[in-house]
Amino acid sequence: MSNMVAINTKKPGFFACVKSSRSFNVFLVLVFVIIISTIVSPSFIRISNIINVIRQISINGILAIGMTFVLLTGGIDLCVGSTVGIVAVTVSSLFKMGLPPWMTIIIALIIGIVVGAINGLGVTKAGINPFIMTLGTMTAIRGVSLLVANGSPISWRKSGIDFKFLGQGSFLGIPIPVILFLAVFAIAYLILKYTYFGRSVYAIGDSRETSRLSGINVVSTELWVYIISGFLAALSALVLISRLSVGEPTAGEGYELDAIAMSVIGGTSTTGGVGGVVGTLVGASLLSVLSNLLNLLGISPFVQKIVKGVIIIFAVLMDSKRKK
Repeated sequence: MSNMVAINTKKPGFFACVKSSRSFNVFLVLVFVIIISTIVSPSFIRISNIINVIRQISINGILAIGMTFVLLTGGIDLCVGSTVGIVAVTVSSLFKMGLPPWMTIIIALIIGIVVGAINGLGVTKAGINPFIMTLGTMTAIRGVSLLVANGSPISWRKSGIDFKFLGQGSFLGIPIPVILFLAVFAIAYLILKYTYFGRSVYAIGDSRETSRLSGINVVSTELWVYIISGFLAALSALVLISRLSVGEPTAGEGYELDAIAMSVIGGTSTTGGVGGVVGTLVGASLLSVLSNLLNLLGISPFVQKIVKGVIIIFAVLMDSKRKK
């Protein structure tokens, strides 16, 4: 049975991905927005602001790359924002207890893996719809975060633990969050393009049944994409709280929508099988730059949500039109 159906293993290269109709057009929009931002707000091109934008792209981008893996299989992970919240509360509590950073980081990443595994098992073993499964865990985990923190931020500043390096530090002049993001991006790109696992992810998104007949372990592959998403959500949370030096139980609220938007705007199909992390990088950059511009112009956060919602609807609409 394993030889009945061949998997198309030929994937476009890096520059081919960039020039594809799905991501290249978005890249042109990004360039246009950057030009407009420079014209309407001189503050945009200040070094401090550019570094801030790059840091934001890194935090959002790490989260969005995990979401891209899930979307490519035809699934969805609404739990990533809540994962950020539970990791933020847990890390802050452990720091307050005096636990060393290296041990806390390991625990935080394990939490992300466990949350991802729970979602993956619910989808693959229990047969629960990905939207319903991750919606349930999103709500439950957010509740746990609020319960543990008693609804209030947890600060570890008086503990004497210095955890600024991950979110505020730099190496050879390059911010650590940017290095982490580029490392995650490179690894994800190589996995999706050159490994059997990556080809399996695309194949499942194209057709679960065909993938099963091809000998692909659909259950294992889907389980792993949710684990990857949970792990990267935890990593993103570590960078975020390192910048803030405080654990908010509401941290990451709405991040799942941002991650989905960045992936879809970058060309990843909501039904799976099409897209990739190159487009996600472009999508993350576009939304982060646009958000920064709106902040510089003093646009109300409520209006920003409206703009973001319209962009998401437009991106999904374009995706639907491409399929017809």
